[in-house]
Amino acid sequence: MSESPRRSRSGSRLQRLRAESGPRKLGSARRAQMITTYGVGSMIAIDSESFIVRGLDSWHVPSEFELTEPRLQYRLNVDGFHLPPATTDENAPSDGVHVARFPEWYSCSTCHSLNEHRRLTADPKKNKCGKCETTELTPSRFVMVCENGHLDDFPYWLWVHKSEERPAGGSQSHRLEIRTAGRTASLRSIRIHCSCGVAPKSLEGALGRKALASLGIRCSGRRPWLRDDSAPEECTEDPRAIQRGSSAAWFPMVSSALTIPPWSQGANKLVRPFMSKFRDRTDEEILVYIGMTPQLQKSGYEAAALLAAVRIGQRATEAREAKEEDAAAVLIDPLRRDEYEQLQRSTEFDHRVSPDFETQDPGDLGDIPDRTGIDQVMLVPRLREVRALTSFTRLTAPTSAAPERHSSLARNPQGWLPAIEVVGEGVFLRLDRERVARWEQRHPGVARRADVVRDHHLALLAEQAGPDGDPELSPVTPRLLLVHTLAHVLINEWSLDCGYPASALRERLYVDDEMTGVLLYTATSDSAGSLGGLVSQGKPDALARSLASALTRAAWCSADPLCMESPVSGADNVNLAACHCCVLLPETSCEQFNRFLDRALLIGTPQDPEIGFFHGTG
Repeated sequence: MSESPRRSRSGSRLQRLRAESGPRKLGSARRAQMITTYGVGSMIAIDSESFIVRGLDSWHVPSEFELTEPRLQYRLNVDGFHLPPATTDENAPSDGVHVARFPEWYSCSTCHSLNEHRRLTADPKKNKCGKCETTELTPSRFVMVCENGHLDDFPYWLWVHKSEERPAGGSQSHRLEIRTAGRTASLRSIRIHCSCGVAPKSLEGALGRKALASLGIRCSGRRPWLRDDSAPEECTEDPRAIQRGSSAAWFPMVSSALTIPPWSQGANKLVRPFMSKFRDRTDEEILVYIGMTPQLQKSGYEAAALLAAVRIGQRATEAREAKEEDAAAVLIDPLRRDEYEQLQRSTEFDHRVSPDFETQDPGDLGDIPDRTGIDQVMLVPRLREVRALTSFTRLTAPTSAAPERHSSLARNPQGWLPAIEVVGEGVFLRLDRERVARWEQRHPGVARRADVVRDHHLALLAEQAGPDGDPELSPVTPRLLLVHTLAHVLINEWSLDCGYPASALRERLYVDDEMTGVLLYTATSDSAGSLGGLVSQGKPDALARSLASALTRAAWCSADPLCMESPVSGADNVNLAACHCCVLLPETSCEQFNRFLDRALLIGTPQDPEIGFFHGTG
């Protein structure tokens, strides 16, 4: 795998990936990819080989945390965060993220042998067929997974003997070959041959939902990223075969938080990385530590001011605990409530330390509130976001309803999680809550469209939870569809004007009974950086123009009338009038995976224009 050596604005460097068999450098990946694309438990293709990223207990990380975000640490019950390790020392065998070979089954395109890699090659560090000597081996295209996150090689021997009495001796006493007819690219053309003389079997139907279970093949409970083959988990889920490169093989679960006051500025920012050391300490002990720490001692702040910042942070944590208990039954993440409150205020800070969070009032909005219902705009010239990988799922996108399907990142809890920090800029928009409530109630068509999406989402959640599970509550409401779709049309519009591609812009939704806001921001770890162009879109004149243009574009889709009249759309049937021609965004931009969208609730339908919140805006 090749990767540009350019460093990102977040300071991440090229990530080393090393085989467990030795310090052989295999490839590299950006640190951000180790959270979102190639995290623990994912498969990564490097040249002609395939590997799985091993668990956190195999990572080499420093004793001190590189990243801290107190609100997110409390939410995830960890002491801090580590960046995925990187090194520039070619001779440092312990550094880097460790990987293991997976899938273990490979094949040779010359002699057609199909077996475990270690049985096909004379040197496990070389990917050459031991029989043909010069031919590179090819990793199996297929793997076996289950919804509990277990992963194993495709059971070729069991598949080829699916309709026969399975001979004694098992797969090791037989020699398998894989051949392709070459007439088509379908699975029917791929045939598995066995030396026992059984009739060759094609792979047609192997990817069916019940194909393996119908042959009596059970989930092995293997977790190869944790190297726990000696004690695999017991699992009753039916296994499924999927292609190794399928997006369903690994869905990351990423939690994130903005760094907001009091943690984002001045003395509070300076003491933030040391808060775990100040727990249960007296004032005298804290002052001694401050005097012994060069970063604090030479900061320009008096020791008393730093002590006061420590106590402010501790009180903020205690207040957070109380809010967590009060919000236990609320669908919205409690972290969002704090951010929503802060985003509505202009910040005041001490310029001796560069702030991690800055908000500015753009001034008089003119007729925007009366005409559009957007009653507040805040410019966010600077923000910091910490994103942490907490778990992952396979086959189905993650939900909180089935925790047994959230795969572990390590054999035992490590007290930390891998994370990255990104710095950017943004614009916060808040819709008039009373006006939104009147819109939801005044027209039955609004609730009717939202109910369609909600019902499909509830059915999906019930299917994911299983017959014995407790389905998750659905957050779908008319206002969620409204705010979410507005965010998408503005991102598409601003990507044409502000200098950022749509893939570099992100949304952060603040929607429940008390909140009707959205933060549109750039917080990427690539070269897009923070150019200042996004903040300029929040100024009243620019916002009025871009909003009018965005709504005009949303009024017509090149896929209409099919798009507007579609009864359901999207991969999970949880969209209505939304497609790639109008409001869908790159996956990196949407925190809901391009779900819960309906542009009809923005501008109405030709038959019923009044259901649009912005109907009549001109």
